[in-house]
Amino acid sequence: MLHTTQLYQHVPETRWPIVYSPRYNITFMGLEKLHPFDAGKWGKVINFLKEEKLLSDSMLVEAREASEEDLLVVHTRRYLNELKGNGHERDFMDDKRVYIMDVYNRHIYPGDRFAKQAIRRKVELEWGTEDDEYLDKVGRNIEKSLQEHLPDVVVYNAGTDILEGDRLGGLSISPAGIVKRDELVFRMVRGRHVPILMVTSGGYQKRTARIIADSILNLFGLGLIGPESPSISAQNSDTPLLPAAVP
Repeated sequence: MLHTTQLYQHVPETRWPIVYSPRYNITFMGLEKLHPFDAGKWGKVINFLKEEKLLSDSMLVEAREASEEDLLVVHTRRYLNELKGNGHERDFMDDKRVYIMDVYNRHIYPGDRFAKQAIRRKVELEWGTEDDEYLDKVGRNIEKSLQEHLPDVVVYNAGTDILEGDRLGGLSISPAGIVKRDELVFRMVRGRHVPILMVTSGGYQKRTARIIADSILNLFGLGLIGPESPSISAQNSDTPLLPAAVP
């Protein structure tokens, strides 16, 4: 049975695979200004990158929201209902094709003990973990993970809730440490010619947008992202995957 959808679109070669929509930015009668989470951080990231002359509107791919009918083409309704607890871990619990490595403050995450069983490589941290220890553990465990399971694609959840001062994350990673972490992940993954999709994820301080933008600028300056990144191939394609500015 044919299904008509507006989800897919032709992406001209002049555009980078950086996916963004103004609808990512959450507003509600100004009340978002009272919340510690920067609800407009994704728009700020894009604006910072425009100011640095890295991006323009014509280079972005605007995200389109999948309807329930779109999702039901490839998923069961039961699966979609299950997406509402601890999504990726519960959903891939028995799927050996998916390898999950997770780095987290062990005192606050994950509260779902059943879902925790799906994490193949658990990297547990203490309150207040700082740059050196954090980067060492991230690097060593990514290396081991890639040795155990060389993936077809890596989805990199690049949260900034590890930033010092974040009341939810409880760690003490500096802005420079976050930039270095992203560089480390990209070097290790792309060095194996594996495509990577970076999502900006959590981070609950007003300064995270600038840090994310600085990290993307650093990756570009090092040749780890960009339309002509020679060190990387993306699954039988000459076009590498780039970070996606999505929540």
